[in-house]
Amino acid sequence: MRIPFFSFLMTSPFDELLEHAEKVRECSWVFQQAVECHVADKCDAFEDYRKEVDKLESEADAIKRRIRGHIPMGTKMPVSDFQLFLYLKEQDKVLDSVEDALNWVSYGIGLGMPEALKKDFLLLIDSVIEPIEELSRMVAEAKKYFDSYSDKQRNIVKKIIHNLRQREHEIDHMEDRLKFKAFSMGFDPISVFHIVRLVETIGSIADHAENAGDMMRAMIARRRKPFFS
Repeated sequence: MRIPFFSFLMTSPFDELLEHAEKVRECSWVFQQAVECHVADKCDAFEDYRKEVDKLESEADAIKRRIRGHIPMGTKMPVSDFQLFLYLKEQDKVLDSVEDALNWVSYGIGLGMPEALKKDFLLLIDSVIEPIEELSRMVAEAKKYFDSYSDKQRNIVKKIIHNLRQREHEIDHMEDRLKFKAFSMGFDPISVFHIVRLVETIGSIADHAENAGDMMRAMIARRRKPFFS
């Protein structure tokens, strides 16, 4: 009879990875409200949203430090510490990119968003939120896989990873269309630079979500054999 690794641990590292992913997801909701506020032009709450994102990012950092510092030496896990930390790094970069995007908005808060770009820009924001939300689901389903080593469960995780790749590819195309519009519609150079840089920073959120998926695929592909069977 196979006995899962994590039955021998008080807490699975994947529990804390999930806690971190949930914090990233919570941050993404505030990020969405902040950007919608910026696009609306008449919103006075942008700075409050940005401060809330900073607060959530600090809380996520505390979880990250706990994961890195609280795995006892000699703990038997189905993946290496190295793989686990590579995954955590990419998941954390999602949050860094969210914070970078809001900081960049704040630098050009008086520039606003040209009316001709608002619809496409809001679609980009909506599209970026989905991959962030999928990270939580991916970690939760991966934990189930490492508890059971079920092929069916493994396929569920792989499907989520495939969806992350597909969404990132679609977001790349949305980025390109927005940048082309910004360059071709005769806006002033400062506005064009601000918009293009903002769009690229927002796009990097999906890039890091896809990278996290790739790290997860490596973990489920190269899992260690159980010590008990």
